[in-house]
Amino acid sequence: MKSGFLEVPRNEFVDYVVELMAGWAAVAARKMFGGHGLYREGLMFALIVADELYFKTYAENVAQFERAGSHPFVYQSRDRTMQLSYWSAPADSLDSPPEMGGWCQSAYGAALRAQTVHTKVAGAGKTIKGKRK
Repeated sequence: MKSGFLEVPRNEFVDYVVELMAGWAAVAARKMFGGHGLYREGLMFALIVADELYFKTYAENVAQFERAGSHPFVYQSRDRTMQLSYWSAPADSLDSPPEMGGWCQSAYGAALRAQTVHTKVAGAGKTIKGKRK
């Protein structure tokens, strides 16, 4: 069927991961910068780059990922190596929906915390109806 638009090929790994997460929550995948962001209720909690899944982390759950043998997501900018607050999915999570659900919940919690911190920082010093927020 020709619609005048280029057809974007499906990514089987992305489809597999989203299906694996379905028992935990409804997850949407969106293309971004050569990879995919994974979202629950509009909040990004994971990403897939080069067919590798990474979960959002924060200070309190990084040790859990380290113990599971995960590694951080890093990329090379023009002049330095950058590390984001995303860590690779433990191998066991890719074979088990219950295992996946636990890691998803941890990552979603990290995304919620990051959103709260971002909202507090963004709202600092703003005035609403003559009062400081």
